[in-house]
Amino acid sequence: MVLFFTSTATNPPTILYMGRDKVENEELIKYAWPQDIWFHVDKLSSAHVYLRMADIMTWDKLPEALLTDCAQLVKANSIEGNKKDNLTIIYTPADNLKKTGDMAVGQVSFHNDKRVLHVPKRENPIVNRLNKTKVEQVVDHEQEKIDRIKKESAARRAAAAAQVRR
Repeated sequence: MVLFFTSTATNPPTILYMGRDKVENEELIKYAWPQDIWFHVDKLSSAHVYLRMADIMTWDKLPEALLTDCAQLVKANSIEGNKKDNLTIIYTPADNLKKTGDMAVGQVSFHNDKRVLHVPKRENPIVNRLNKTKVEQVVDHEQEKIDRIKKESAARRAAAAAQVRR
């Protein structure tokens, strides 16, 4: 089961999602989209939270309010991190995640550097707002990937056909 949240920090609202446990996190690592951004509490166990960027967003220019929503959701879903103040949250594009066969379930490293956010304390209004939008769904990751690739291929073919007509 994947948990989906809607952040209203941007207009239009942005989809955030996370796995229920480390096994689900493995699936999310495997099937994350290239435009997804991964968030995690640094050096502590926590949920893997993903931000599904809209087409108009770039990972290096994410709105501060959206980053805060993601950071608060990660903090709230870390058993140890939820009780601590002054946490560091790391984030990186999902295609920068590196998973090797010798790593434990849910563990990752990075191909390149990551970015960090500082979270001084839990902000309950943000967490409560996000939790009100929580939806639990069964996701067929493989079919979702096939559908995304078909859609992207169709868009590329249409663009190429338009260019040929010009």
